[in-house]
Amino acid sequence: MDRLINPARIDFVTLRLFCAVAESGSITKGAQACNLALSAASRRLADFESASGTRLLERSAQGVSLTPAGHVAMQHALRLFQGFEQLSSELGDYSRGVRGHVRLWANMSALTEYLPVRLGAFLEAQPDIRVEVEEQLSGETARALVDGLADIGIFADNTPTHGLDVERFQEDRLAVLCSRRHALARRRKVTYAECLDHEFVGLNRGSSLLELTSRAAQLAGKAMQLRVQVRSFDAMCRMIEANLGIGVLPVGVLRTPVPKSLVVIDLDEPWAHRHLLLGMAAGREPSPAALLLKAHLLDAQPPSPRRPPG
Repeated sequence: MDRLINPARIDFVTLRLFCAVAESGSITKGAQACNLALSAASRRLADFESASGTRLLERSAQGVSLTPAGHVAMQHALRLFQGFEQLSSELGDYSRGVRGHVRLWANMSALTEYLPVRLGAFLEAQPDIRVEVEEQLSGETARALVDGLADIGIFADNTPTHGLDVERFQEDRLAVLCSRRHALARRRKVTYAECLDHEFVGLNRGSSLLELTSRAAQLAGKAMQLRVQVRSFDAMCRMIEANLGIGVLPVGVLRTPVPKSLVVIDLDEPWAHRHLLLGMAAGREPSPAALLLKAHLLDAQPPSPRRPPG
């Protein structure tokens, strides 16, 4: 039988101490950050390791560092703190008279293109509901729903959806963006295989869009030449404007009118017409506030974004 940790032997003070020690690399500094005497801190850490049944910290003359088990403990401790902060925030809302609290996670595309107007209309109609919005990668959003960190998630349709109930939210059309000085600038339509002859500006690793374009490159039998990777669509556009490469991105995130220094080219690929999905955890009873927001988001379906003039 697997050995289970007795939760009565671990409290939030010990977990915060453990995280402070791990972050500072010093038991002394961690104890000071938590306002504990060094002897008390050492005893708490020893009890934590004893309860865990494994060594969590490597001690040396240079300080302390996490063992592999310690890294796992750190991740779970941070998740517990996040959950406690959400609990405190949501209960605080009820104490102030707010009747509902919904945690909405969404990828960058949804947050940029569709959510601002819809959320504004929802909050105007439902002033007693608070919506906490967090931008995350599609994969992180799906995992947060399963783990109970988010109530509603919006993510790309190439995201694994095991453990989720999903519905189509909105079409998300992709196009190629390049500088007017680029060799492709005179084209009105281009295949992805042709794009792969050129260098790219892309999002950071882990984004559903980068995963989609990378997989398409593999299927085309070519390598995707990523010259620059950034964290936002706005940064992508600026790099492309400087002619550092071309980019594939949703049409709806582009500023209209598109700056004259940039050209939008139709991407002649079936996968350029993808969908954003709205998901909730399967088998978990959502709150009335979350159901209200879900119904509003799925009902308020504006037309798909038009192609901006190139």
